[in-house]
Amino acid sequence: MTYAGPGSQSTVVSDDQARTRMFDVVVVGAGPAGSAAALEVARAGYSVALIERGPFPGSKNVYGGVVYGRVLDELIPNWWEQMPVQRWVTRRCTMVMTPAQALTVDFRTQDWGRPPYNGATAHRADLDSWLAEQAVAAGAVLVPSTVVTGLLRSSAGAVVGVRTDRPDGDLTAGVVIACDGVNSFLAKEAGLFPPGGDSHLTLGVKQTLRLSREVIDERFGVTGTDGVDFEILGCTRGIPGGGFLYTNLDSVSIGVVLGLESLSTAKTRPEELIADLKRHPAIAPLIRGGVEIEYSAHLIPEGGYRSMPRLTGDGILVAGDAAAMCLAAGIWLEGVNFALGAGMYAGRAAADALRAGDTSRRGLAGYTALLEKSFVLADHRKLRDFPGLVLSDRMQHNYPGLVCDLVQGLFQVDNPRPKPGLGRLLRRSAKANGVRLRDLARDAWTGMRAMR
Repeated sequence: MTYAGPGSQSTVVSDDQARTRMFDVVVVGAGPAGSAAALEVARAGYSVALIERGPFPGSKNVYGGVVYGRVLDELIPNWWEQMPVQRWVTRRCTMVMTPAQALTVDFRTQDWGRPPYNGATAHRADLDSWLAEQAVAAGAVLVPSTVVTGLLRSSAGAVVGVRTDRPDGDLTAGVVIACDGVNSFLAKEAGLFPPGGDSHLTLGVKQTLRLSREVIDERFGVTGTDGVDFEILGCTRGIPGGGFLYTNLDSVSIGVVLGLESLSTAKTRPEELIADLKRHPAIAPLIRGGVEIEYSAHLIPEGGYRSMPRLTGDGILVAGDAAAMCLAAGIWLEGVNFALGAGMYAGRAAADALRAGDTSRRGLAGYTALLEKSFVLADHRKLRDFPGLVLSDRMQHNYPGLVCDLVQGLFQVDNPRPKPGLGRLLRRSAKANGVRLRDLARDAWTGMRAMR
């Protein structure tokens, strides 16, 4: 019998089945959000199943990137002594480029190279396995090689578990926490995304190039386990998005993040843009001689606060990428930390609801309250206008050239002509790059207002 919700493939179970729970909580997806949720539930003394479609957590995830781990202070004491890290990021570079120019704001601090650290490069296969191990050690039951195919509902329509691809694989629970990644079919099946809602997806494409540790240290100016993170604007031929370059222990990863719709319209392949980036005079010397050892792609929910689904339903919570909790705001591109925070608070809210005996949407409302008080929703709300600004036509097509031309004009010596004033240079660069000064002022105000 199928529940008659819009577009739902949920299965109704009897009230007796719903009351006879196999687990207090079922978490779908053993990524950072899922493992954090399972860890919190297990620590609270409730039974929890952590379902993973791969043979082990991280097995299907080739992503590697910068992880901001301070949220783990609440979850795993002295996490930096245990977490599988490639390098600690002590140098952060924001680069704006045109095909022949590049301007870089280059910041480094050794404060980020000692506890409690700031960011680290890590391989998700290692990170996800480690996080899941923490949950299992606390009492969670890991269920690998299992695909969740739908929700189970009570006769009243509340979510009471999940259906899997295993024979007799229905798992009943008081709460289901959906951490099933981008385009979460569980959140959609539960009706948490509005009909026809825009998911605001981008495509991240990455090459990992092997370089010796000694070469990386010399070229990027680091030693030991110090690392570098470059975030780049102006390298995508005007397609909304940006680029990145970061150091692992004995490899570097380089790639682009691209708006799916614009990428399709442009009829450009992502590997062409990566090739452009690798040839750029500001990048080529850093990666020369690197041997490709991995090529990967993954979807990223970059719509931010305005594209999030409803986060709670009767018997269900949504966290991490499944809830579009990736912060893509120009100089910030963060996801794992938001997934960890949301998963942690989802686990706490589920435990509180079970303790109170109310796993309805109202009983799970503490989840949203916890997120509102934390960085997870506070940062997303504060920076809610940034994704639109960063992905706008002017930011992608016009501003990289304007900024580079302005700085080139400042440093260029045209004797015997006198140096032009800053105002004249700005007007000249704006005109050459098709930018009206009133639009520049409006965008600057939008950016400053979002960061107040």
